[in-house]
Amino acid sequence: MMSHHASLAGKVAVVTGASSGVGRALARAFGDRGASVALIARTRDALDAAAEEIVRAGGRAMVFPLDVSDAQAVESAADRVVAEWGCIDIWLNDAMVSVFAPVMDTRPEEYRRVMEVNYLGYVHGTLSALKHMRARNQGLIVQIGSALAYRSIPLQSAYCASKAAIRGFTDSLRSELVHDGSRIRIVMLQLPAVNTPQFQVVRNRLPKHPQPVPPIYQPEVIAEAALYAVEHPARELWIGWSTLKAIVGQRLFPGLLDRYLARRAYDAQQTDALRHAHADNVDVPVPGDRGAHGEFDRWSRRGSTELWLRMHRHAFAAALFAMFIAVGIAAAVPQDSPASDPYGITFP
Repeated sequence: MMSHHASLAGKVAVVTGASSGVGRALARAFGDRGASVALIARTRDALDAAAEEIVRAGGRAMVFPLDVSDAQAVESAADRVVAEWGCIDIWLNDAMVSVFAPVMDTRPEEYRRVMEVNYLGYVHGTLSALKHMRARNQGLIVQIGSALAYRSIPLQSAYCASKAAIRGFTDSLRSELVHDGSRIRIVMLQLPAVNTPQFQVVRNRLPKHPQPVPPIYQPEVIAEAALYAVEHPARELWIGWSTLKAIVGQRLFPGLLDRYLARRAYDAQQTDALRHAHADNVDVPVPGDRGAHGEFDRWSRRGSTELWLRMHRHAFAAALFAMFIAVGIAAAVPQDSPASDPYGITFP
């Protein structure tokens, strides 16, 4: 599944939410490609472990243990990256927290906290990136979004609302960049369900242990899409057929999806195991290094056909065209006569 991307040697990337899950996979992937990677998250030991992986691969890493809801802390981190490494070429916003609960069981302060981290964290990261990118009139900002930015599901109202807010903010900024004739690009990746450790540290008030809604993809699939976006910065990149179906379905028959999700989405977001007490990371980080993968490796996909087709669309289109030509030629040649080439040479 992995393709051969161009080297990012000499490039400087900043990743928020870099300590685990998708952010950890992004940090590894960009470090493996030779980028200098600044890692932002709250958990110091996990950040140090992520930085060590990048250094072992021959890259440079810098860690910033901070909460992205703190605008000044994010801006100060960006300033230090530029002071030490000269610039910021790519900024990837990924930090998130979530609460699994019905709306009536979700507290006002939880809605506020999820928006501060997920939505305002992206705003703070974007503003900090723009501050330095505008001086050079170049750079790429990648917003790690979700199919849930378009189609909300029950039991995750705070998270869905934050992803929709990110999309609204990003669309406004994109228009402003076009108006200004800016060479700064902004791409939003809309994700399917991903096997990350968030389900081990999420705040949960459901009867059973939470899980991503199948089909589930490994974080490396998202990192592959982000690397592709660096070379081909499209407006949005929808990852996986499930994402495409959710977004298109919402546009065509939202009411039908309301009823479908009312029937299916409760069980789909829970395993068979009963809820067990665990520390959650909504307000404070949970110590330890959980890496990129969650507990659903066995059920997770290592690739996306939809993403592969997008990444190889020119070769695929050429192959399809060649196939149609071949079929057309075969249909045009009489079955009881030998084929001949344009120069009149017959082939027995």
